[in-house]
Amino acid sequence: MTKSNNIHVDKIRDYLGHLTPQGRRSLLVEIERMQLYGEGIPGSDIILAELRAEFRNSGQSHSRAGNPSRHFFKPIEALFVDRSPERTNSGQISRGSLSAIWEWINQILLPTMARDYCDRMKPVLVMNNAREAALIAAGFQSKVVKSLESILASDEGTEAVRSGLGKYTSSRASFDDLRKVLSALRVRDAIVALNEALPSSVDKFEGESFARIRANMDAFATKHPEAMPFALTVLTKRLKTPWQLILLATKMTPGKNAKDIAATRYAISISMVLDHLDDKRILLLHALKNNRVAIAKDILTEIYDIERALRVRIDRLEESDWGRRLDEILAVVAIDLKSEFQTLPENIHHVLGSRKLHRHHPTPGLMTYLARKGRDVLAGGTTYFRGLLRTPLRSGSKQRVEHSYCRK
Repeated sequence: MTKSNNIHVDKIRDYLGHLTPQGRRSLLVEIERMQLYGEGIPGSDIILAELRAEFRNSGQSHSRAGNPSRHFFKPIEALFVDRSPERTNSGQISRGSLSAIWEWINQILLPTMARDYCDRMKPVLVMNNAREAALIAAGFQSKVVKSLESILASDEGTEAVRSGLGKYTSSRASFDDLRKVLSALRVRDAIVALNEALPSSVDKFEGESFARIRANMDAFATKHPEAMPFALTVLTKRLKTPWQLILLATKMTPGKNAKDIAATRYAISISMVLDHLDDKRILLLHALKNNRVAIAKDILTEIYDIERALRVRIDRLEESDWGRRLDEILAVVAIDLKSEFQTLPENIHHVLGSRKLHRHHPTPGLMTYLARKGRDVLAGGTTYFRGLLRTPLRSGSKQRVEHSYCRK
């Protein structure tokens, strides 16, 4: 091991030494849980080695993230996303909420049954008996669903759940994720079946591929209309071009009128694509702040591909809530880009100002187009942006626009 590596290990040991035993145990569980879902953090291998050695040497045990929790959530894991609970939509569940939800189930909702579930799972997992593990998990899932339904049926119970969950997370939005976990577990078999029926990847959502997928989606929607957002989340993850999700809605009507599309069973797909667009807005700002110009260029191109898709496929879009939200997102993109553009080196301005980024728009260049979009929305009387106009700029500062969209 090199000298620099030794210093790195020493720093990690020093950090771990300042944590309480419970804190080290919780850190170990959390890192293992992240690894189970394909995530990771720098230095995690060293941290895991240190913590596991500590527990082995002291004779203590820790609750391995456990596989029992993973099997509990497994039927609905296709709905998990790497977004904060505050930003998930009605078809998504934040991975950040899972730890708190699992702890709340174990410590408050059904502590005895949860302990029995974990004890029964341990020997099954050691033997790698996936079938038996699924059966045990299904039994506990049903108990959790029944218990949650009973508690959430009253205002008092709902408030108790919200308060109890708050002991394990500072995010109030995790309560919404808990509700979605409940709804998803009710239809878990259907979600698993749809997940298995859909192709692993969809390069082009058209022709025979579209027809087959549409048949699967229609069958799901007929049996579980209330769970349609979950089905759309499962499908979105398969699409190489996520905005193509809107085709389910736009191809259901003979015309392209926004009101007709809004009346279809897949109308929520438009809102979900707008959620995706807003995520791109945030990624763009992050790329600009870190001078990742090549990445920003790709994101900008995708943003305006999404805009074109919506405007081409939906008539009278500007008269709908979808159109208004689209304009607001683009206006924030314009303001953020203009603000960050001032900080970028002059020799790369031409990269983000190229007309090629907005491949389908006839304007002289993207910067010109963005500026006009921002002015149009601001002048259009949008309440949010009228407030922005009334806010004076402080000397020597940048004007920052933050916009939180209701995504529940």
